[in-house]
Amino acid sequence: MIRRLPAERQHLVLMLALTFSTGIVDAVGYLGLDRVFTGNMTGNIVILGMAAVGAEDLPFVGPLLALVGFMAGAALGGRVLRFAMPGWSRPVTVLLALVGLVILALAVTLLVDDQPGRAVELTISTLLGAAMGLQAATARFIAVKDVTTVVVTSTITGLAADSVLGSGKGGGSGRRLVAVLLILAGAAVGAALLQWHLGAGLLAAAVITLLVVAGGASSRRVAD
Repeated sequence: MIRRLPAERQHLVLMLALTFSTGIVDAVGYLGLDRVFTGNMTGNIVILGMAAVGAEDLPFVGPLLALVGFMAGAALGGRVLRFAMPGWSRPVTVLLALVGLVILALAVTLLVDDQPGRAVELTISTLLGAAMGLQAATARFIAVKDVTTVVVTSTITGLAADSVLGSGKGGGSGRRLVAVLLILAGAAVGAALLQWHLGAGLLAAAVITLLVVAGGASSRRVAD
C-alpha cells in the first residue's frame, strides 16, 4: 500500500513509524534501565546537570554513556551518508537495518536475562543511544519536515507557534500533531510492555524498525 504513495508521503509515514518506535525505546531506557533516555538527549543533558550536583540521587554514568553513544552513532550516520544520493538510497536502508538489528540483539539479550547486572545495563543503554543517534542522523538526511523521529520539542514549538493562537499559519500542523501523539503513544506502549518483560519493548521497536526498512527498500525498488 505504501508503494502507491508519493515519495515524500512515503518518507513521512516511515519516519512517523520510527517516531512511535523511539517512544517505546525511551520508555524502556527510562523505566527499565535506571532513568536513561536513549533517544531524547535533551532529557539526558538535563539529568546530567542535576546529577552533577547530587540532586535526588540521579544517575550520571548511564545518561553520559548514552549521550556519547548517541553522538558516535550520529557521527557514523553522517559519515556514511555524506556522499549518498538524496532520498531513500541504499545507504539509508543499510543504516536503518543496522539500527533495527542492534535493537533486536539487545532485545534478545534482555529476553534471555531480564535482571541484567549494572555493566550489562550500561552497555545496553550505550548501544541503544548509538542506535538512536544513527537513526536520528539518517532521518535528518531523509529530511521530513518537523519529524526528527527522536525528539518533538521543536515540533511542539512549531505546532503552537503556527496555531490559531500563534501566527495562524497552520502549515504542517497535522504531521506535527501526529508526531507528538505517536511518540506519546510509543512511550505508553513501551511502559505497558515493561509490565510483561524488560525485553518486550525493545523487541517491538526492533520489529517496527525492520518493517520500516522493508517498506523503504521496497518503495525504492519500485521507484527504480
